[in-house]
Amino acid sequence: MDSMKPSKNKLARTLAKVLHFRTGIAPVDSGIEKVGIEIKKKGDKDDRNDEEEEGEESLAMEAFLAKLFASISCVKCCYAQLQFCQSPYDVDGIQMADRMVVSELKNLSELKRCYLKKQFEDDPSPRTSLVLAEIQEQKSLLKTYEITAKKLENQARLKDSEAIFLREKLDEVNKQNKEFEKKLNQSGQVLSVLDNLHFSGLNPSHFIAVLRHSVRSIRSFVRVMIEEMKTANWDFNAAAYAIQPEIVYWREEHKVFAFESFVSREMFDGFCYPNFVLSKEQCLTSTTRQKERFFSRFTEVKSSKTKEFLCKKPKSSFANFCRLKYLKLIHPKMEVSFFGDQSFRNLIQNSNGEFPMFDSSTFLASFFEMAKRVWLLHCLAFSFEPQASIFQVKKGCRFSEVYMESIAEEVFPLSQNDMSFCSSQESDSNVAFTVIPGFKIGKTLIQSKVYLSQILH
Repeated sequence: MDSMKPSKNKLARTLAKVLHFRTGIAPVDSGIEKVGIEIKKKGDKDDRNDEEEEGEESLAMEAFLAKLFASISCVKCCYAQLQFCQSPYDVDGIQMADRMVVSELKNLSELKRCYLKKQFEDDPSPRTSLVLAEIQEQKSLLKTYEITAKKLENQARLKDSEAIFLREKLDEVNKQNKEFEKKLNQSGQVLSVLDNLHFSGLNPSHFIAVLRHSVRSIRSFVRVMIEEMKTANWDFNAAAYAIQPEIVYWREEHKVFAFESFVSREMFDGFCYPNFVLSKEQCLTSTTRQKERFFSRFTEVKSSKTKEFLCKKPKSSFANFCRLKYLKLIHPKMEVSFFGDQSFRNLIQNSNGEFPMFDSSTFLASFFEMAKRVWLLHCLAFSFEPQASIFQVKKGCRFSEVYMESIAEEVFPLSQNDMSFCSSQESDSNVAFTVIPGFKIGKTLIQSKVYLSQILH
């Protein structure tokens, strides 16, 4: 056991030397690792610095662009304000807006200089500048919208004023037209071209002239009737479709033709009879003396004012014709709706040798003037040899330019597209209804005025 101790001590010393040797190398390796770690940390720090610098540069650029857009929005706002102050002209407002525009243009110039010299990177707080610039841009946009809204409001008020002015002007013109038309009708000057007409010189051109005036009087009465219907809150569309059902109109305003067709149909009903009713006189042979008698009636009524003639001769053929057509054309419900009662109707039916007065009503005056024109046309028709005959075109007949004329083209001006459309439609269209009947005097044919439309099935 004792012999083993020196060996153990020797082994221990050998191990100590080895360990000492390892320990002497270990500090060298540790130092290298520390240097590597320090280099790595320095590199990471440099990378973070670079990223931070790039982030700051990017943020500074964003702040600069925000300032640029805010300044541009402000220029737009100032320019909008400048325009707004020009109408109506505001000197102070224009000068203030002009100074603001100049100021913002200088600001833009300063931003350009900063960008070229890259001085925008010197902003100490780009985040704050970014937020403030965005706020300024939104304020400028909001101000621009407010100015635009005010401008539109002013334009709307101006348009309203123009509309009111034009409406008043239209009412004034319509009033003047009614007065002129009333004076013209009452004076009898519309047929002054026939003053020197003699029975021996009668020809179809005279009949055409009277027919033209008769058609005008029918349209004038229809206009007055429609105005009365609107005043009484009638359903205009329902009334039009009640007169002419299942009709497709080319345009909305064409519905007036339905009312013209109704009035025309009632006024010309019985036109082929001497007194608009079948009587013994119809059975008599037509002689020159009878034709001269009708021409004398024509001359007598033409040269007189309607009201004066009816008051003077309340039992004449013309007065009886007026009574007959009024009771047939004007429905009792319409009369109540227009006048509140049937007093005039009762006077017409129960007149004892007198004709009721009607000059206070535009509606009645228009009706009796229309009746006068139709009566004159009737008297003139029976003055011809052979006497003028009347014809109407049935619904559904194919359109023929020989016997018919499209009234829509005559009354309402058509555009080039509408004219081409109407021309194509006439060639293969059917008659929806007759508005004004046609006439024939010997070999002279006067076309019937019809409305063309597709019929709903």
